[in-house]
Amino acid sequence: MTDLAIPDEVVRMNLAANGEAGRAWLEALPRVVRELRARWELTIGPPFEGGCVGLVVPAERMDGTAVVLKVSFIDDETRHEADALALWDGDGAVRLLDSDPERGALLLERIEPGTFLGDHPDRDEAISIACRLLRRMWRPVPEPHPFPSVRELAQGWAIELPERFDRLRMPFEITLLRTVEGLCSEFASSTVEPVLANRDYHLWNILAARREPWLLIDPKPLAGEPAFDTGHFLRTIVPEGLDRTAVDQLVDRLGAELDVVPERVRAWALLRSVDDVLWGLEIYGSDVEWDLACARVLARSL
Repeated sequence: MTDLAIPDEVVRMNLAANGEAGRAWLEALPRVVRELRARWELTIGPPFEGGCVGLVVPAERMDGTAVVLKVSFIDDETRHEADALALWDGDGAVRLLDSDPERGALLLERIEPGTFLGDHPDRDEAISIACRLLRRMWRPVPEPHPFPSVRELAQGWAIELPERFDRLRMPFEITLLRTVEGLCSEFASSTVEPVLANRDYHLWNILAARREPWLLIDPKPLAGEPAFDTGHFLRTIVPEGLDRTAVDQLVDRLGAELDVVPERVRAWALLRSVDDVLWGLEIYGSDVEWDLACARVLARSL
């Protein structure tokens, strides 16, 4: 991969998750970055650390404007990031300056100081900030729109989760699988009015900024019920020890601050946890103990 320093975690994730297609993407990445640098007349710095899906580098335009170049492996999660950012148009989210959909490339404003909301010294305040921002991001989606449907995602999971469970030789109790199968059927028939949803909403995808106090980055957009976003968000803020009372309190808090039904918060978090257990076993073969423990805690209160 020649003169481009691709972070190790980006290499590891793309090889593990995307196989030969990921290897081909990594091998082509230096050439793609050179072409984008020429197209947008950029001076490029060393990559940011911390991400694992795509390459993200600070850059400057010819006029000295500070920007960010992001290049991602194109899949169902990344394909419509530019569309979501265009719909938000900088309101609550990083501003999209340009894009090259065929290369999975985005040219973004540089957010400064860019500190993570996850590093806020007051975790309770950070959660409230994130909830206020998330409610702003739930915009109606115009028709027609390019975003995948949360209902269709749930329909797919209803079929795929049992198949993956059997393929992995029943890695956890069958009752847990049956519970999430039922949730998939429920979510697939949801009549809640869809909004622009985000499957990767958490405190470390929110950065301190100047034009607004906090801005969202790195959305993985879909069209679906608002509570969908809370599933992953909840899992990223539950206490490490997975105390059941603390988890229940967080479920109720997110329900209240986001004006969604708490049991939908819990159910989406459970479904996302089980999906992550199976995904982790398929990709890495291990390192799923926390996700499984989280799923079991959530399932006890359903």
